[in-house]
Amino acid sequence: MVFNRSLLARAALGPAAGAVLIAFMASGAIPAYQMYSVGLAAVYTIVILSVGLLAGWSGIWSVGHPAFFAIGAYFAAYGSGHGWSLETVALAAVAAGAALGAFLGYAGARFSVLYIALLTLAFTTVTLELINRWSGVTGGDQGVPVVQLRSALGFGTLAGGGTETQYLAVGAAAVVLALAVPAAASGLRMRLVAAKSHPLAARTIGIAPEAQSALSFAVSGACTCFAGVLLGLLTGFVSPDPFSLTFGISLIAACVLGGVGTIVGAVAGGVYLTWNPSLSSAVGLPQPVVQGLVLIAVLLFLPGGVVPFLGGLAGRVLRRPGAQHTSPPPESTDATPSPPPAAAEGIGAGPELLRLEHLSVSYGGLKALEDASLTVRQNEILAVIGPNGAGKTTLLNALSGLTGTGRVNGTADLSGQPLLGARATARRRLGIGRTFQHAEVFSELTVAENVLCTRRRITAAHRADVTRLLRSVGLAEVAERRPKELPFGLQKRLDLARAMAERPRLLVLDEPFGGLDAGERALLARHIRRLHADGTAVVIIDHVLDDLFAVAHRVLAFDFGRTIGEGTPDTVLKDPKVRSSYLGTVGTRTRPPEHVGERSMLRLRGIGHTYGGVVALRDVDLDVRQGAVLGIAGANGAGKSTLAGILHGSLEPARGERESTGVVRTGLAPEGRALFRTLSLRENLEVAAYAAGITGGALRARLEETVEWLPARLRDRMSASAGGLSGGEQQMLAIARALMGAPDVLIVDEPALGLAPALVDEVYDRLTGLAHEGLTVVLLEQLLSRALSVCHEVAVLHEGVVAARGRPDDPEFAALAEAAYFSGGLGAAPTAAGNARISPVN
Repeated sequence: MVFNRSLLARAALGPAAGAVLIAFMASGAIPAYQMYSVGLAAVYTIVILSVGLLAGWSGIWSVGHPAFFAIGAYFAAYGSGHGWSLETVALAAVAAGAALGAFLGYAGARFSVLYIALLTLAFTTVTLELINRWSGVTGGDQGVPVVQLRSALGFGTLAGGGTETQYLAVGAAAVVLALAVPAAASGLRMRLVAAKSHPLAARTIGIAPEAQSALSFAVSGACTCFAGVLLGLLTGFVSPDPFSLTFGISLIAACVLGGVGTIVGAVAGGVYLTWNPSLSSAVGLPQPVVQGLVLIAVLLFLPGGVVPFLGGLAGRVLRRPGAQHTSPPPESTDATPSPPPAAAEGIGAGPELLRLEHLSVSYGGLKALEDASLTVRQNEILAVIGPNGAGKTTLLNALSGLTGTGRVNGTADLSGQPLLGARATARRRLGIGRTFQHAEVFSELTVAENVLCTRRRITAAHRADVTRLLRSVGLAEVAERRPKELPFGLQKRLDLARAMAERPRLLVLDEPFGGLDAGERALLARHIRRLHADGTAVVIIDHVLDDLFAVAHRVLAFDFGRTIGEGTPDTVLKDPKVRSSYLGTVGTRTRPPEHVGERSMLRLRGIGHTYGGVVALRDVDLDVRQGAVLGIAGANGAGKSTLAGILHGSLEPARGERESTGVVRTGLAPEGRALFRTLSLRENLEVAAYAAGITGGALRARLEETVEWLPARLRDRMSASAGGLSGGEQQMLAIARALMGAPDVLIVDEPALGLAPALVDEVYDRLTGLAHEGLTVVLLEQLLSRALSVCHEVAVLHEGVVAARGRPDDPEFAALAEAAYFSGGLGAAPTAAGNARISPVN
């Protein structure tokens, strides 16, 4: 932590305000009957600060703080009756609160917000029950007095309920507020927020969410127990009544009212909680009613709390007219592209950094990765390619320790150190950095804090390093802004900068080019080459093959969890197995249906769509003709699923128009099937019918007709759970569910995904059978050759654009479609894909 003048000035505000308030109290300016309320507000401020920062920084909502409050108060009572010093009582209460808080935080870290609340609720209930039953110590329902506590450090004796305790409460609150200010600017707060915002990404930078939850709860519990000691001294008497569950709810309400996670908001909450009884008396309503009305009003009109609202209002008033945030200028790209790194001298001759041997990852009966072996040298950029579901991301997760419940077998060594036995948080220290496909940044931290939180202790040198790093990736101008204010391309750069912090020996990049435009991809390629020049080895997966091959030295191809090929960027796609994994092979059972008609059922004109700045589709024009089978082919990330949602009508495009000829019913079998796994096969079909407005006799007739379409092995198991089906059976059930609404157009997204070849043939046989019956079908497929074999017309999507469109019976279209699939068209920059060809399909 760096203590600058601004930070020290803000930290001094609390003690200064406390000194002024104590001076007012001592001068008699505050009436004697109000001084107790002032002291109580100070005590409540400490408790609400503990609750608010725990919720705001760690995302833990606790109903257990009345129990911590009570524990501290009863420590004061017990110490008073047994000759303990004030310091002993305070230290014992703080230690007890920290130990219990750490236990609750660690135990609750694996649960959702609801279950943590229930856990803390149980803690309060048990604590109050112990207080009532342990009457020999607590006095039970009758309570116990706090007579006095003597200071062992020579500060005199504090009598319970005396004026001195009111001064002590105000002074203690001032000190706690002062300590909270530098804590808010520290790496501790950043790491807590990071663990709350994205636990998985936090693990990749060495942050263990369980440890952070335990730490934050320990500090919160310790502060609340300390406040309980002050309460015991302030009141001079301790009984169970003030520590009810109702008080716990009141603490949360006061926290929300002031502003969750804000320091000044805790003061506002403490004042409100203290004077709420007076407000209730003034309006003639019970306290719970007034508190509920105030909380409802705040949630409806000031959801962030009173203090953040007033702060934002003051900022808008003080802001200069016309002042606006400007986006950083785009970093210029090189006029001439860098030579391919594969041409560099000495590649493959460096020392071995990473070795995987016979690595397998399985989830139950599913083998996501099987018998994978590879090596990465210190000066090497290794590209891993393969279709969706090939096991690429599983490989990266195995390297970074994020396989979850998967069972991992085999060996993995980084510079001779075993990886598989190390936790994900330890792999960062071993030298592995990781990015994510969707730029999983910490949304509640600034750009600079997203990188700073990789450090446990932040110094001025660390801040200077982060500034240089952000400047190198073009983020220095937005260092103090939140990631959500930035376009997706800059969020990708931030994800890369966070992975680059602390100079990892091995950088693992998950689809870094996805969602970026050409200029941003060129910038990213420069950063990757710069990392390589600095001695960092890189393992990178992506579906944008031309950009991927432009930076890679060596390419490894995966399919169905296995390694199927290896080579240089200019040779790997010549391997028949690798080409087959992308383009597919055609079996002898599927045949294209006869063409039926030319009338358009659905028409897309100028369709464009984005997700938070990520362009999914650009200027797409399509016609879906009645009775035809239209194939939409493209690699993962090309925009197929987005196009499927727009064709179905369940997704509204950002731009363009979707037109239909009259009323056209559509049915969608989505990628991944999206079945209701706990429902039976029959119930899955009935839910779809209800959604389409089909009930009664019409439902029974439609159900009977659809069940007849299913294979016999499914017709005999209609009462079985959908989750117990095989992949191919689930796919057929998903298609049947889409048929329940009697659609005019059936849209099937990735019907072959994750299926064995025999099951693929069976699914396609049934789809082509529907087409022969006159149903209009739209197939969205990764496997180009499969689309060419069963469709009347094929459109190839590449990075959200229709790069090629034609009929499979055109002898020249197959070559055009393949070039479009890999690199966007024959006119694109030449790659290995651009020179490959497939035979026309008849």
